Amino acid sequence: MTDVAAGFSMVFGVIAVGALVGRLRVLGENAPQVLNRFVFFVALPALVFGRVAVADWSTIMAPSSAVSAVSALIVGVGVSSLTRLLPGVSGPAAVIAGLSSSYCNAANLGLPLAVHVLGDAAAVVPLLLFQVGFYGPLTLTLLESLTGGRGLSPRILIRSALANPVVVAALAGGVSNACGWRPAGPVDGAVSLLAGAAVPVALIAFGMSLATVRVLDSATVSRRTLAVAVVGKNIVHPVVACLLGVALGLDEAMLLTVTVLAALPTAQNVFVYADRYGVTTGLARDAAVISTMVSVPVIVAVSALLGRW
Repeated sequence: MTDVAAGFSMVFGVIAVGALVGRLRVLGENAPQVLNRFVFFVALPALVFGRVAVADWSTIMAPSSAVSAVSALIVGVGVSSLTRLLPGVSGPAAVIAGLSSSYCNAANLGLPLAVHVLGDAAAVVPLLLFQVGFYGPLTLTLLESLTGGRGLSPRILIRSALANPVVVAALAGGVSNACGWRPAGPVDGAVSLLAGAAVPVALIAFGMSLATVRVLDSATVSRRTLAVAVVGKNIVHPVVACLLGVALGLDEAMLLTVTVLAALPTAQNVFVYADRYGVTTGLARDAAVISTMVSVPVIVAVSALLGRW
């Protein structure tokens, strides 16, 4: 229990620093937007490129990795489709709702929990690569097309993808990996430094947004849509992952791994994406906050039920 709490306390600590900085207005009124743009255009592409360029594809193609990827897609598409039917929910807002229900906080929560609960930091790497190398770029391409009012034709999707720095970084990392070239020396150092800024800066920006905006403000966030996204993330996602793991015959350790990873809360990257395209930032922010609080007892329960606590 102490190890799980330690993983969450690190995240809450950095968010609290961001909230304090925002309350004191140390960085000015537009700082959250500027920091989010830095993450989106600089730090996050560096993180994506660095991860994809050195990825072990044999690990990514393992059955447990397939469970993490397929469960995220099932829940994301399902929640997006469901929320799209709700009154007043636009296409881009439905995409953010789906992302909030299926894009896991794998970096700053997944890594420490993988060490302390699962006993293996490498367990979270395939999920990280799937999210930053495929899932994130895919949804960003959809958002680019939907918010630009240009439809979803193949030509528009390709053009939107190539205009997105995260997508370009994922493609560049894949080409680098396929060619056997790995960043080294000053290049590796620069990429690593920039990538290291992605998570803490995103958390600081997230905390700053909490200093000036109320969570669960019905004037800015549809509580019905938020409820669907949070239930999808904290309940439906781990259940779907567990059922898929059982169907594929995963052993007890792997079943625990995929279920715990699916139970991770909404990543702050979703807030960064929503802010970038000016789409339901309140939903992304509130989903991250509430799903993080709910995920603590959920992960404890999953660990106890699957016999590794």
